[in-house]
Amino acid sequence: MKILPFIFVLFLFVGCDTIDSGPQLTPLEIQSLQTRSFDHSYNVTFRSVVSVFQDLGYIIKSADIETGFIQADGASESDYFLRYFEGETETWQTRATAFVEQIGNRTMVRLNFVDSVESSTVFGARDREDMPILDAHIYQNAFEKIGSAIFLREASQ
Repeated sequence: MKILPFIFVLFLFVGCDTIDSGPQLTPLEIQSLQTRSFDHSYNVTFRSVVSVFQDLGYIIKSADIETGFIQADGASESDYFLRYFEGETETWQTRATAFVEQIGNRTMVRLNFVDSVESSTVFGARDREDMPILDAHIYQNAFEKIGSAIFLREASQ
């Protein structure tokens, strides 16, 4: 029976191991990654961001042109194995927000993408984990699409 506390302590230390997730970005670096400036009107830029979110497969939850805030959810995926064989659910989804604001004669857009995992058990316990997406390519792709959407809107007016 004296080995049982030893095994418990061993599992405790093994569970405390940290995973290196790569270099950490400063808040200023994150803001730089997530923000772009456009030389176009606020209205055209706001509508272009909404349009690009839809083009990327997001469902717009809210878009308020007065505040410049847009919320959107990507399609969700579930693990059916967990649901049917273990009585738990786990759902993955990407969420996106945008903040559009006029500063002088430029319109600023800040995007934020987050991977979200929600889980629940048959006993009613629920949990959610949100992980910010800080991949420069994802933001660059979105901003390029916004620029193209602005160009098309401006050309059609």
